[in-house]
Amino acid sequence: MQGDPGRHHVELHEVHRFPNTPVAVGRGAGDGAPTLHWDVLALYRGVLDGLRVATRTFGTLSGVGIDSWAVDYGLLDADGVLLGNPVHYRDARTDGVPDRVFATVPAADLYARTGLQVQPFNTVFQLVATAGSAQLGAARRLLLIPDLLAYWLTGAQGAEVTNASTTGLLDVTTRTWATDLAAALGVDTDLLPPVREAGSTIGTVRPEVLEALGHGAPLPVFAVGSHDTASAVVGVPTSGPDVAYISCGTWSLVGLELDAPVLTEESRAANFTNELGVDGTVRYLRNVIGLWVLQEAIRTWEAAGLPADLHDLLDDAAGIPALTTVVDVDDAAFLPPGDMPARIAAAAERTGQTPPASQAETVRCILDSLALAYRRAVRQAGALAAQPVDVVHMVGGGVRNTLLCQLTADATGLPVVAGPVEAAALGNVLVQARGAGVLTGDLAALRAVGSRGHEMSRYTPGVLVPDDAAWDAAERRAHGVHHR
Repeated sequence: MQGDPGRHHVELHEVHRFPNTPVAVGRGAGDGAPTLHWDVLALYRGVLDGLRVATRTFGTLSGVGIDSWAVDYGLLDADGVLLGNPVHYRDARTDGVPDRVFATVPAADLYARTGLQVQPFNTVFQLVATAGSAQLGAARRLLLIPDLLAYWLTGAQGAEVTNASTTGLLDVTTRTWATDLAAALGVDTDLLPPVREAGSTIGTVRPEVLEALGHGAPLPVFAVGSHDTASAVVGVPTSGPDVAYISCGTWSLVGLELDAPVLTEESRAANFTNELGVDGTVRYLRNVIGLWVLQEAIRTWEAAGLPADLHDLLDDAAGIPALTTVVDVDDAAFLPPGDMPARIAAAAERTGQTPPASQAETVRCILDSLALAYRRAVRQAGALAAQPVDVVHMVGGGVRNTLLCQLTADATGLPVVAGPVEAAALGNVLVQARGAGVLTGDLAALRAVGSRGHEMSRYTPGVLVPDDAAWDAAERRAHGVHHR
C-alpha cells in the first residue's frame, strides 16, 4: 500500500506461483471410476512457500488473506485432523443428486431460502451424495477450502460468509446457516462452523509456522472475500450502480452487485444465483463455464501433438468470420474435463450447424459463444433485478483476450471496461488493508484506492459485429431453435 492516506494506491507484486493439479484416485480393484481430488496438502505447501518468499522479499508482513474457489470442503475428525483429500467439484459423484434433494425439499423452497442456482456440485449436493459414508460418519467439522487453509495457519475454525453462501446451506437473507434446512436433508448441523464476515480477523499465524516462515513478528490472518469472485468484485473499479461485471477466468461470473437478493420464481427459472458479497452486498449472477472450454481444447490439442500456442490461435481466430458456428457453452456437456473440440463439433451437429473444421475455427466458435452467453446473462440480470446496465466491467485473466473483450462489447451493445487482471488479489488486499487499519471507509472508498495505478482498456460496441439482429440469430442457432 503506497502513498499518503488520502492518495493511497496498491502495488501488487507476484512473489510465488504454484500449480493446482487435481488427482484421480481409486479405492481398489473393481471399485469403478476413480474419484477426482484436490491435492490440498500441496496447496498448503504452496501457501507456506509463498509466505516464506514474501517474508524474505519484504520483511515483516502486515497480514494474510486467503481466497479460493467455492463449494469444495475438507472434513475434520474430533482431533481436528483432515479426513482425506477434498473431492473436486468436477467429480461425478453428484450426478443425479439434485433430483434426490428436491424430492425432500422442493427446488423452489430451496431457492427461497438460499437464493442459490442449481449446480450439481453445490456443497449440499456433495454432502447428500456421501450420506452414510465412513468418512462423513467420522467427521466433526466441515471447512471450505480457504477456511481449511486458514485453520492450518491459525488453529481457528470458521466459515467466511461469501464462500459459505455457495454451499446451499446458508440463509441468503439472514446470512446465517439454515440449520432446519440442513437437518431436513440429513446434514449434521454440528459440522457447520461459526459464520464470519469478510473484514474480521481470523487469528494470528501459529508460532511454529512463523518460525518455519522466518517471520519474526505476529502475523494476523484476515477474513477477506474468501470466494475469489467476491474479492474480484471488490476489485472492480466502479463507483456507479448501473454496472454489470464479468469476472472472467476458468469460470466466468456474470452479474450485478445488489443490496438485497432476488428470490423470484423468474430468477430461479433463469438459474441466477444470489451469492453474498463483502459489506452486506449480494452478488447476483450466473455462472458461465468460461475459458475452461478453451483451456481444455488447448490441452486436447497438446496431447495430440498439435500446435497449440494460445497467442497464435487467437491471431488465427481473429481472421475467421464471426458467428459462423456457435454453441451453448452452458450445456452440461462442457462441464467435465475432456475433448472439447469433439464436444463442440457434436453440439454444432445437434443444432444443424457446420462443425468447426480447424483449430482456429474452434477457437473462434468458443469466443463467439462465450460473448453470446455474456450477452444473455447481462441482459437477464438487469431485467430480473429491475436494474439498468450502462457499462460492463470485465476483470480477471480473460481481459488479456482482447478479441473476447471486443466481442463482449459487440454482443451486449454496451461499452466494456477491461481490467485489472488480478482483480481477486486486489480486492483481497483492499479488505486486508481495511482490517489492518491502513484504509477506512466503505466499498466505494476501497475501490477508489484500488482503481489508482491500474491501467484499463475500453472497448466500444459495434466494431466487429455491429448488427444486434446477427446476435439474436446466433442465439437461436446455438439452441437449435431454427429446427423446431
